Amino acid sequence: QVQLVESGGGLVQPGGSLRLSCAASGFNLANSAIGWFRQAPGKEREEVSCVSSEVWTYYAQSVKDRFTISRDNAKNTVYLQMNRMKPEDTGDYYCAAKIGGWCGGAYDYWGQGTQVTVSS
Repeated sequence: QVQLVESGGGLVQPGGSLRLSCAASGFNLANSAIGWFRQAPGKEREEVSCVSSEVWTYYAQSVKDRFTISRDNAKNTVYLQMNRMKPEDTGDYYCAAKIGGWCGGAYDYWGQGTQVTVSS
């Protein structure tokens, strides 16, 4: 059974940091691309970052130089390190897996999400 479980969300002050984790099971993470998405209240879901099976990375312009995606295939986990956070980073964060290794296009599996709130 395929599972993606996000953790690490919470409340953080502007300028602070959080690290999200996406724990994968039931499929070969090493052969998959993992994307992180977020959805703010009243807004459409957007992809903020992705890491391919070859460790090529993508970042949305809004998070570039602040967020870092990484993967540890041995632990079946992908991380999103979020630094210098802003109130506009608030939202529900989801990880998704695409079998085949490349970022972009439709994703095959989704997690349930973790909530991130950036507020003073």
